[in-house]
Amino acid sequence: MKTTQRHSDLKALSPDQLADELLNLKKEQFNLRFQGATGQLENVSRIREVRRDIARVRTLQRQKTLASDAKA
Repeated sequence: MKTTQRHSDLKALSPDQLADELLNLKKEQFNLRFQGATGQLENVSRIREVRRDIARVRTLQRQKTLASDAKA
């Protein structure tokens, strides 16, 4: 349920907003890896969630790129 809600929220974003979201997720991923290396990470499963969110954003970016190319 949570995944489909996240997907529909991301689908409504513009390409620029998706790029911003990707940047934020990459920063969060870096911080989580850093916390894991220093032993400060409390929620280990968050790393997996962020990695999958990054994949979702990249997939939507690619779909929107292909859709805009098909229209032109």
